[in-house]
Amino acid sequence: MTTVQPFHTLTGIAAPLLHADIDTDAIAPSRFRSATLSKYGYEAALFAGLRFDEDGAQRPGFVLDQTPYRDAVILVTGPNFGCGSSRETAVWALRDFGIRAVIAPSFGSIFETNCLRNGLLPLSLPPAEHRQLVEAAFAPAASARLRIDLDTCRLTTATGPQPTFTTGFTIDERSRQQLLNGLDPIGETLLLRETITRFRTRDRRHRPWNYPAPPPRPQAGRCPAD
Repeated sequence: MTTVQPFHTLTGIAAPLLHADIDTDAIAPSRFRSATLSKYGYEAALFAGLRFDEDGAQRPGFVLDQTPYRDAVILVTGPNFGCGSSRETAVWALRDFGIRAVIAPSFGSIFETNCLRNGLLPLSLPPAEHRQLVEAAFAPAASARLRIDLDTCRLTTATGPQPTFTTGFTIDERSRQQLLNGLDPIGETLLLRETITRFRTRDRRHRPWNYPAPPPRPQAGRCPAD
């Protein structure tokens, strides 16, 4: 059973973190471990080296600790975001903080795949459009609110009746369907459950030796009669 939240439309605050080559160890340092040893509970790990000092005290001025960006659901970053290791905790930390989409000119390939598996949209824009978005969303009088519509593949600023920036975007159709339907790899596989069952039934007839019978269950022993 999948636990990924479907993604159709998203409207909310976008936070700017426009450095290039932010790697997965910066997103979620490897020293952090969830207390529950699960794939949840990583909010405090997000950019921990930038947000907190060695004693755990909050550093002043980090963007996600400022108003209005502490309520961000979208992160706008520089190129090659999520490069480095294959650490999936980088995506879990973004998700647990409340980030549902990351917009960048490019992404680390494994990070991009991990986003899709966890219901986050990695939205790649050409550099020129990315610059236009940054100028429109983070100008002094702008609200930093964006709207992403994955049904129509449109991205706009969400201020007033006439957006100051609007563009279409492209995404691999399989990835788009994954997000729209809230499917992780297990959920995708389960969509084919009937096909898999039919194959196994047919294959069992042709190759019965490939399906050994399970060992018999041990019989419960009887207590000796008095």
